[in-house]
Amino acid sequence: MRWFALVLLLMAGSLAGCERKTAAPPVASAPLQSAEPTKAQAQLRTIRLWLGPEELVTELAMTADEVRTGMMFRTNLAENAGMLFVFGRPSKVSFWMKNCPWPLSAAYMNPEGTILEIHDLQPQNTNAVVAASGDVQYVLEVNQGWFQRHHIAPGTWVRTELGSLPETFSGRSR
Repeated sequence: MRWFALVLLLMAGSLAGCERKTAAPPVASAPLQSAEPTKAQAQLRTIRLWLGPEELVTELAMTADEVRTGMMFRTNLAENAGMLFVFGRPSKVSFWMKNCPWPLSAAYMNPEGTILEIHDLQPQNTNAVVAASGDVQYVLEVNQGWFQRHHIAPGTWVRTELGSLPETFSGRSR
């Protein structure tokens, strides 16, 4: 009887191990938590950013839940407003537009705060826009076309009212 119980225990343990191994890995930009967001998040803490001479007031998405929810379900965004996503370390991030009803543009930035890539994101598009670089630590979302209208291109350095992005967010980890 003990032998039979031991065999059952080992089988149960091996099945549990298989389940964990086959689970899908979390997305680099927004680790999956318990449930998908079902409504817009309240306005997040803001900080002023400068991209060259251009100024934006941006909300800060810094926790896993804030990043995962992002701009979902938002119905408006002022012309000189945006959302800055801050990650604990550089990686190859990806963003999508699930539950986002209007077009945005996203700037993928390196740890120094230099724009590496700018992508236009289409409303409700659930296809991930994956960074070409694995060195992205910040992503800035604004109304689509804002970067073009303000002559902001890859190579532009972004700073905050507190200094450079690394100075502003140093010591922050996820």
